[in-house]
Amino acid sequence: MTVTSAQPITGPMVWRGEDLTRSTDWIRAITAAEVEELDGALRAVQRRGLDWRKMTRDDFPLRRFARSLAEVGRELEDGRGLVLLRRIPVERYSEDELRIIYWGLGLHLGTPRYQNPSGELIGDVRDENRLYGAVREAVPGGEARSSRNKARSAGPLRFHTDRVDVVTLLCVRPAATGGLSKVASAVAVHNAILERRPDLHALLCEPYYHSRQGEAGGELKYYAMPLFAVRDGRFTSQYSRTFVEAAQRIPEVPRMTAAQDEALDLWAEVCEELCYAMDIHPGDIQLLNNHVVYHARTTYEDDPTPGRDRFLMRLWLSMPNSRALPEGYQALWGSIEPGALRGGIAQAIGGRA
Repeated sequence: MTVTSAQPITGPMVWRGEDLTRSTDWIRAITAAEVEELDGALRAVQRRGLDWRKMTRDDFPLRRFARSLAEVGRELEDGRGLVLLRRIPVERYSEDELRIIYWGLGLHLGTPRYQNPSGELIGDVRDENRLYGAVREAVPGGEARSSRNKARSAGPLRFHTDRVDVVTLLCVRPAATGGLSKVASAVAVHNAILERRPDLHALLCEPYYHSRQGEAGGELKYYAMPLFAVRDGRFTSQYSRTFVEAAQRIPEVPRMTAAQDEALDLWAEVCEELCYAMDIHPGDIQLLNNHVVYHARTTYEDDPTPGRDRFLMRLWLSMPNSRALPEGYQALWGSIEPGALRGGIAQAIGGRA
């Protein structure tokens, strides 16, 4: 496995929160002509009675918009690593129609991947604990936890990456209060820790054990992967402290040292220092390259009126222009070659996607 050198990394993917505050070039307005094209593609799918899960890219033609989406794909891989598309007029469409539109856009950017073992392809992100109540279930080590994903509660989410090249969120309805999306440049975090504490930076370039809790299939309950790594000059980071903590409950996983824990604490502090917090408005689509951008979310409160709760849709995408990944990343990604179909959550039968 190739780790990062003890040198700062440069390029457009290195940014701080104030850089996004001063600039709007990462925000791309969806034009009226592109909305018209989306609407036409939607109506064509409806006339044919196609289920969105059965759609192909050709079933949802976007001749003009496709050029803009290709630029978005390049910015995600070779630029800052984040784009905000503003905005789809979500108030025009039913929930079913939005799924067709969102899926069609995703097909023009990459290949959707499964987000959980039950085969979810479009995730509904809302406070399921409030709507349905939390169900307790066993986890490795014998403890109990809520079976509801933390992303689907109103509580805060720590900085992390998802297990796919690009994660996208379509805001259908925001929260009544709170629910800010926080993003941080993983490369800027890497550079700051290298400058501040090279001893802890070196630890973050070594493997940390992560649990595979909640996944179907596979022989191992865990995998080991560093937070910072590079292959062919391209940086990547993959990390969720929740899964690191869960791995520590697995008897055969080595215990973390105090220094390793300190390195994770510093990483979290630097993410907060360098991040940008944003409101995502109805119709906005946030797109993040998980290799170079960390994301988190603040606590929120819903409007208790039925149909007024915070509601986002989520797609995970494997990208055709993705970077090569370091040797050893196959355990999580399936393939490490550039442009390979990879990532997502393994299914009990039939592999990944």
